[in-house]
Amino acid sequence: MPAFVAIAALLVVATLALVLAPLWRTQRGLAVSLAVLVAGAAIGLYALLGTPAALDPALREAPQTVDDAIERLQAELQRNPMQADGWRLLGHALADQGKLDASRDAFARAATLRPDDPDVLAEAAEARAKAAPQHRFDPQAVAMLEHALQRDPKHQRSRWFLGIAKRQSGDAAGAATTWEPLLAEVDANTAAALRPQLDAARKDAGLPPLPTPAPTAGALAVAVKLDPDFASRVRLRGDAQVFVIAREPGGAPMPVAVEKHALSELPFTATLDDGDSPMPTRKLSQLHEVELIARLSASGNAMPQEGDVESAPVRVALPAKAPVELVIGK
Repeated sequence: MPAFVAIAALLVVATLALVLAPLWRTQRGLAVSLAVLVAGAAIGLYALLGTPAALDPALREAPQTVDDAIERLQAELQRNPMQADGWRLLGHALADQGKLDASRDAFARAATLRPDDPDVLAEAAEARAKAAPQHRFDPQAVAMLEHALQRDPKHQRSRWFLGIAKRQSGDAAGAATTWEPLLAEVDANTAAALRPQLDAARKDAGLPPLPTPAPTAGALAVAVKLDPDFASRVRLRGDAQVFVIAREPGGAPMPVAVEKHALSELPFTATLDDGDSPMPTRKLSQLHEVELIARLSASGNAMPQEGDVESAPVRVALPAKAPVELVIGK
């Protein structure tokens, strides 16, 4: 079997076994994203080694361990060091093994080869922070992030990391200013998670919180809380999740809108709108009536699981003028 297939396959298997298995139980979306990343890395490895190198008898035997695979990749990069994707792949593999200093150095080589690539610069800056004793972005990492944003002002990862770097350095106002453009670029759920951190930075800078965004036309406010008696009787896991679900009454079980919130947020008010739809062809604004439920999931899985606790379903005519109350455990 050619060496690039052996190494890529072993890295894929190792990553899936060590990373995706636990994520699949708790964060399937992230697991899928990582699977795509690993697949892309395998393609990059093919470009690095190619079929001619596979004819080398020394490379024909499949590596038996991840360490063996990494050693072969390192050897190939010593022979052909001008492959940025190879250094990136090596950086990810070393980081997965906890070898953060070596991972930092591999990403630095990739950044040297692609000094204007925002993706590579963000990876290299993040690797430097991970390898630092207090996980802080040092001046070199900050310079990488600033250059990445010069090349692509909408590069979300670089903007997020640069805001963190400013927060770490005590520049709360700078962090808030850096993060604020993200609100217009990310999806509604991500924006909702970002706003508390942005407002906290503004508070530390002596600035007022950002104005509450106006509800989207057709949005549905849902107030969710735990039944007090239920909460007093049941010991809930801190990593449990609450799903707020709107579905078509009598229709398919697939939600027309869904939001996920942490247990610690209870009680909270969710605002469902078309941005929360998992189906691009079926939106909340297209319906005249919905059925609402709130599901407490210990597994963190959006699909119903044994042990989940749901609120009583409530039918609502749209548009609804007042928030709809859902009580879990009643």
